[in-house]
Amino acid sequence: MNHKEIIYLTENFVKANLQNAEGGHDWLHTERVRKMALYISEKENSDNFIVELAALLHDIADAKFHNGDENIGPQKAKEFLKTLNVNEKIISEVENVVRYVSFKSENNLYKNKTKEFLVVQDADRLDAMGAIGIARAFNYGGFKNREMYNPEIKPNLNMSKEEYKKSNAPTINHFYEKLLLLKNLMNTDTAKLIAEQRHQFMEIFLEQFYNEINLIKI
Repeated sequence: MNHKEIIYLTENFVKANLQNAEGGHDWLHTERVRKMALYISEKENSDNFIVELAALLHDIADAKFHNGDENIGPQKAKEFLKTLNVNEKIISEVENVVRYVSFKSENNLYKNKTKEFLVVQDADRLDAMGAIGIARAFNYGGFKNREMYNPEIKPNLNMSKEEYKKSNAPTINHFYEKLLLLKNLMNTDTAKLIAEQRHQFMEIFLEQFYNEINLIKI
């Protein structure tokens, strides 16, 4: 089976699995990450096939929608790719992306990051920034029935991984606990340039948000 066929079957597999997914982690999120990952990959001279495969499968079973179980996604990706007789080394690389790519999961755990891993991680993080990032944050907050904003609940900048996973804080807090931190976590030069503009947009949004909350006219 050639690379084109493997990508085609993987795309169909992911679409089927994400059919009823929450709007910020659905097929359209995956497609955006895939396109961004391939764009970065071209600029950074990484392996496009591995990048595309990993980007397609990176959210196949996000732990936050599976009672925090971080093994379902990697296992699902691995078992699927085995049915397509994908090279074992490539399967291992994709499995590691699925397991460690998220904001809290990979911290100090995964040491052998390949260029392809870094590219997909950047693409995924970029989708949590800018206008799309803002829309996704509030969509997920609504999905979890969280408050939009509560001045009595301050952002927790020192959360452990478990605290982060269990947090029910207002959506605005998420900007300080994750979204505004992403700019300085980009791996590739290509992503750093894109992140700069998206970061600035989020800062403008927050300024406008607080002005409106405080009834300040601009």
